[in-house]
Amino acid sequence: MLQSLRTKVKVGFVGGSDLAKQVEQVGDNCLELFDYAFPENGLSFYKNGKLISQEKIIDYMGEQLYLKFVNFCLNYLSKLDLPIKRGTFIEYRNSMINISPIGRNCSTDERKDFYELDKKNEYRLKMVQALKKEFGQHNMDFVIGGQISIDCFPKGWDKRYCLRHIKDEKIENVVFFGDMTHEGGNDYEIFKDSRVRGVSVRDPDDTLVKVNEILEEKGLGKI
Repeated sequence: MLQSLRTKVKVGFVGGSDLAKQVEQVGDNCLELFDYAFPENGLSFYKNGKLISQEKIIDYMGEQLYLKFVNFCLNYLSKLDLPIKRGTFIEYRNSMINISPIGRNCSTDERKDFYELDKKNEYRLKMVQALKKEFGQHNMDFVIGGQISIDCFPKGWDKRYCLRHIKDEKIENVVFFGDMTHEGGNDYEIFKDSRVRGVSVRDPDDTLVKVNEILEEKGLGKI
């Protein structure tokens, strides 16, 4: 599918995780499958498989604020009453700090169970509210990401960050496909951005249907 699509348009992916996690999710050859790759919301930028540029959140926050943030999160999570907790509750990435109440080491089934429980009890939403109250004055954003975590980063370092690279590449018509496009989701900001045509999708099959709809609309034919 991707190879066929690339004969018609430029294709890239953007995600909050680092490249190692993207490889785990997309495949070992993910940099070869796409024209552009934007791990960590585009703070790391790859073109044709080569790293072009990279930024780091620790340079923005400084060690003192970062330490205060980590200590606050550890204290908050220690008091959170969950049925189970695993490991890796705080994950440092170049572009953000990822917080997971259950821990990123949870199994697939545990991840699904936590997601359903979180819908009812709003663990992540309540933690986002606490983080905004404590650190909002430091020009930070906090958004619910995926099924088990919260993404924490400087304002403007969400997925819209990748658009500056796309602009430099002289690409004018940008279509973004995402599943967390609701307010508070980590696709919301780029989905609503005026520089982008945002398309909400449910799963890979739905994505393919909507890609083909847009290709036909542009007179490029289905893949």
